Amino acid sequence: MSKQTTSHDNDAMRQKYYAMIENPDMLDYGVYLKCDKLLSCQKPLAELSTSDELQFQIVHQVEELWMKLMTFTLVEIIEYMRKRQSHRVITLFSRVHRIQRMMIDQLGVLETMSPKEYQQIRLQLGNGSGQESPGFRMLLKLPNDLWQAFEESYLENGAISIDSIYDEQYTHDEKYAIAEALIEYDELFQLFRWRHLFLIHRSIGLGSDSLKGRPVDLLQQGARKRFFPQLWDIRCTMTDRWGSEYGKVRPSISGKS
Repeated sequence: MSKQTTSHDNDAMRQKYYAMIENPDMLDYGVYLKCDKLLSCQKPLAELSTSDELQFQIVHQVEELWMKLMTFTLVEIIEYMRKRQSHRVITLFSRVHRIQRMMIDQLGVLETMSPKEYQQIRLQLGNGSGQESPGFRMLLKLPNDLWQAFEESYLENGAISIDSIYDEQYTHDEKYAIAEALIEYDELFQLFRWRHLFLIHRSIGLGSDSLKGRPVDLLQQGARKRFFPQLWDIRCTMTDRWGSEYGKVRPSISGKS
């Protein structure tokens, strides 16, 4: 078989499958999921700047869908906290935490791109940035409302302290469980930010400028932010208190000086 025939056959095969991908056979399942619209949200396959651009768009579009579900669920959590329906709050937080872990894991798919291929895709973004993600920007607005609902319903507007929940009157009750669900949400959100930061480090480097002309390493400032500092700070307070009670430096249990 000649190289010309092989090239022609490959082109024909590609076009056949491109047509199948972009015009799927729509049965009830596909109609319900609106697959015709969903699968047309990416660039036409023949117009991709590189074959990796399809995965780049899909991963980020899937992230937007997960963040839409997270936002919807967190609004429900706020409502259930205000009603003090703690079991619903904890169950829904479990869903959110699972989504967050999936989002962290799926970023690994983008590491299959070479830096060269990412640069080709980057040219398609204008001066766009992941910081402009509508889902991400919405999630940044929710922690204040989450904390306010927790404070009103579980701290009884300041009548109950974080210290009492974690130490002085610790009973591992619903207040503690929901506080821990909040801090896990905070931790996973920041882990997502750091995972994204390392992806950028691997793709374009942290010393380069963003598409807006600002140093990429400025993203590290956002990755250091904590949504619920009170829940993190109580650990320091307790450790320092225990250190003063039990001795910051204690005798070795090995018997060696």
